[in-house]
Amino acid sequence: MTRAAALTALQALAHGARLDLVRLLMPKGTAGLAAGDIGRALGLSASRLSFHLSTLEQAGLIRARKEGRHVFYSVDAGGMGQTIAFLMNDCCRDHPEVLACCRQDPPPTAPPAETCSTQD
Repeated sequence: MTRAAALTALQALAHGARLDLVRLLMPKGTAGLAAGDIGRALGLSASRLSFHLSTLEQAGLIRARKEGRHVFYSVDAGGMGQTIAFLMNDCCRDHPEVLACCRQDPPPTAPPAETCSTQD
């Protein structure tokens, strides 16, 4: 991933609604969610949702697919992985505290939970 692509992806994620959107879509896998369902879940108008979806799609973090009259959005795992890898490989490689925060179930020797908190 180029520096420019990483900056675009990180800028796209640096907005509350877009970060919430990615976090909503991530557990949905490749099935994703219909645009209307995303808008209702996040309380966004159609125009605001469209703007945020477009920003994330242009950054390579989500993808769209049409099924009939509906458009479904899902996280582009490759784009998300490249963005995370850009940070991990270039600045945080093998840093034990950072790596501990990336594990789903941190081992008992991991830093305290507040160090790795994903809460707002």
